[in-house]
Amino acid sequence: MPELPEVETTAAGLRPLLCGHRLRGAHIREGRLRRPVPADLDARLRDRPLCALRRRAKYLIFDFPNGHLLIHLGMSGSLRLAPPDTPPRPHDRVLWRFDHGLLCLNDPRRFATVLWTTAPVEAHPLLAALGPEPLGPAFSGAWLHQVSRGRRVAVKSLLMDGRVVAGVGNIYANEALFTAGIHPARPAGAVGRARYARLAAALQTVLTAAIAAGGTTLRDFSDGHGRPGYFQQRLAVYGRAGAPCPRCAAPIRRVVLGQRSTYFCPRCQR
Repeated sequence: MPELPEVETTAAGLRPLLCGHRLRGAHIREGRLRRPVPADLDARLRDRPLCALRRRAKYLIFDFPNGHLLIHLGMSGSLRLAPPDTPPRPHDRVLWRFDHGLLCLNDPRRFATVLWTTAPVEAHPLLAALGPEPLGPAFSGAWLHQVSRGRRVAVKSLLMDGRVVAGVGNIYANEALFTAGIHPARPAGAVGRARYARLAAALQTVLTAAIAAGGTTLRDFSDGHGRPGYFQQRLAVYGRAGAPCPRCAAPIRRVVLGQRSTYFCPRCQR
């Protein structure tokens, strides 16, 4: 699933190419995604200029003068800008025709979400309850320490709870916990203030590096230009069960926490 760095990479790549341009029409080739695509999307967007493109958690927000388009890429979705005369590819579900190019949502598994709202987007039910952005000023080790008090849930599960911190997915939770030297199964309430400070800093370092590398491509992800991400070449533990730890050479272990594959070093993480 595209996680925060992949979504941020997509937004950063598309923003200078789309903002200020006028959308000439929207074509729904397959509206049965995770939620039904609004059937009147073309009528709402035709001949409207795109004012801004931003990210909240794993959602892309396209701001138009008359409302907001929310897109979640789901398990296998990607957005790319193609020349105007590009024929649709297999699994292109929704096409937005701008005055200079064709924005294509490609989603083989059909788990993406395309929604429209005219209300303040921050109040949308999918966004209203989200926690602070991990790269924003409201996020810190002190915040993690505060919300974890009395919690028995595994610290990795806490980190992936969108109500605690927005947009942290499985790959980067694994990597941040390794960088901070914290065992992913440790109860969140048993982690002290100093270790949460290290974890917050580690998460920000990992996410920043992943964004700079264009995200992680494990199977389907590509950015707005159709290019894969390269952060997978720098993964320390994720997907490396049995491989030597880059610090101590102990074999990386894999367990399942919260129904998600979890990777850690049994020596370096406590």
